[in-house]
Amino acid sequence: MLVLAARLRALPRERLAAALAARDFDHAGVRDLFDLAEALTAAESLDHAIDRLERPTLATLAAAHATADDVGWTQADAIGAELARLGAAESVVTASSDALVRLDGRFLVVRDGVRVHVPAEVHTRLTARLGVDLPDAEALAAPAPPVAVAVDRADHGLLERRASEAAYATVAATAELLAGFAAQPARELAKGGLALPDAKRLAEATGVELTALPRLVRRAVEAGLVVREGPVWLESDAGAQWVLQGTAARWTRLADAWRERIPSALRDLVVRRSDAISSNSIRDDVAWYYPGGGAWLRDGLDRLLEDAEALGLAVGGEPVDTTALVLAGDVPGAAERLARHFPKQVDKVYVQHDLTIVSPGPLEPALDARLRQFAEVEGRDLASSYRVTASSVNRALAAGESADSIRSFLASVSLTGIPQPLEYLLAESAARFGSVRVSAADASDAPARSSVRSDDDQLIGTLAVDQSLSSLGLRQAGPHRLLSRFPPDVVFWGLSDARYPVAAEDAEGRIIRLRRQHVAHVPAAAPRVDPIEAMLDRLDESDADGGTELAWLARQLEAAARAKETLTVTVRMPGGDTADYLLAPASVANGRLRARDRKADIERTLPISAIAAVAPAPAGS
Repeated sequence: MLVLAARLRALPRERLAAALAARDFDHAGVRDLFDLAEALTAAESLDHAIDRLERPTLATLAAAHATADDVGWTQADAIGAELARLGAAESVVTASSDALVRLDGRFLVVRDGVRVHVPAEVHTRLTARLGVDLPDAEALAAPAPPVAVAVDRADHGLLERRASEAAYATVAATAELLAGFAAQPARELAKGGLALPDAKRLAEATGVELTALPRLVRRAVEAGLVVREGPVWLESDAGAQWVLQGTAARWTRLADAWRERIPSALRDLVVRRSDAISSNSIRDDVAWYYPGGGAWLRDGLDRLLEDAEALGLAVGGEPVDTTALVLAGDVPGAAERLARHFPKQVDKVYVQHDLTIVSPGPLEPALDARLRQFAEVEGRDLASSYRVTASSVNRALAAGESADSIRSFLASVSLTGIPQPLEYLLAESAARFGSVRVSAADASDAPARSSVRSDDDQLIGTLAVDQSLSSLGLRQAGPHRLLSRFPPDVVFWGLSDARYPVAAEDAEGRIIRLRRQHVAHVPAAAPRVDPIEAMLDRLDESDADGGTELAWLARQLEAAARAKETLTVTVRMPGGDTADYLLAPASVANGRLRARDRKADIERTLPISAIAAVAPAPAGS
């Protein structure tokens, strides 16, 4: 404890904060450096750190544990010699000095030049775990098991094509998911998850099984493409930009988000796996290389492989070559490699007499987005199909399109011109557009909030009795008018979905354009209070209040008394000389130390001001 507390005290604040970030411990009860040392050596905190050590580093820690004397001190050379005795590979022995640097950085040992101290609490945890839930020291130092040689080497070209197909399918499904959110937000249940009607709608639109939809949504959320706003999920502003990008750029964003979610330990392992660490199975490699493992590693691996399959980074549960590129940070390089096998995008379509539009291949994203404004998607595959209907044209007109703008766009992309049936539909829809008008209700119509009017008495009567509109609560307010308690936009889109030629108007009767798509903005992250920085602020305040060398000396003695440790206490004598005593502190009070002298076997009481230094007792004392 004393050695670790002194090590913590010697570190500059910036280095201490960076080192503590790698450890998991309770920050709340830390008031001074001794509290911090106690928190870092608590059993749960030590287990958390030990379980995240890769095998060579854990073998080095076990060797330090085995060679330490009674008070926890050993030598770097002794640790290397112990690893060699246990049969460790020469590379592991040579790298033991680097391993000690990592262990020191995680406060599992304390280095003092060539001397290494293993805190008593670390020693206790290793004694309890080595050979029980961790391999023993000899097994940790043993070389990796022989590599299992595959009988048939996989065709890398075939693997790349399969990976590219999976990646393309995931990108396409994600694009359809965003289109589904843009068309209609999805409601989040109080217990979590999407409401079943929304989930079924989105699963059908994306072409995935209902059980696979949560994973697709999760990936979109993690990439920032979908955002929750109150009780509903919406396409984000970043998602609206993403759908207009090419397939490779879309995949890059998904892969970046995937990489950020993978623990760095697993990233490093897969990157190094080209050296065939233990076998041909990534799961075997993980179990061998991180023997502490546990749920954190299994969950991270499951997540890595599950999403890697979807993103074309694994085939049959095994990472492919592009995985190493992504985990090493070269996501653009991986995207370029996968894109070699992506289907080529097209910028022309066939417009047919039956009002369908067929693309001979995947459409460029901007063209696809424009087509969706006035046509319904009927089939999504390498060759997509759309259908133009009176309802879809009316929706486009309500959003600001015109018959001329639709006609002009189709003329620029059609390989077959514009068939006459489509010309008729556009002209007829434009002529009928606005025969039903929705506006805000007058104050005198309260509690109604919307007014629906039409010069066609028969059409108003049809609206009043249409059972598909019962949810809007329309009620007659004259021969040409209906009222509803719902806002105008809700009534407008309800009538539009029911395929009525509806338009929205303002108080002066001018047609206004409505867009159904509502894009959510990613909220700015709230300022986060870093618990480590807050804890270090408390430590600084503690030092400012009483951080003198005398106070530090008193805390060392109190800590030794609690831990029942024996110390070498250097005392200033009246003549200016010093003398060393082997003392077991019993209590510290009123500026005085009461302790048992181990050699003289008597109790001594000393003023703390007379103590020049304290140090752990030598081994065997």
